[in-house]
Amino acid sequence: QVTPNAHFQKDLGLDSLDTVEIVMAFEEEFSFEIPDNEAEKIDSIKSAVDFIASHPQAK
Repeated sequence: QVTPNAHFQKDLGLDSLDTVEIVMAFEEEFSFEIPDNEAEKIDSIKSAVDFIASHPQAK
């Protein structure tokens, strides 16, 4: 089930490649680059929303 706290791998069954593709989709959708060291921390819907919301260049 998709919830704000759903973990990409544990709860949604995504593998590491899926997670990379999600981060790339965020970069494209919100027009900014997510550094690799930050992308590694994005492992749930909540962490993705929090990161994007706090990023000044996200559109």
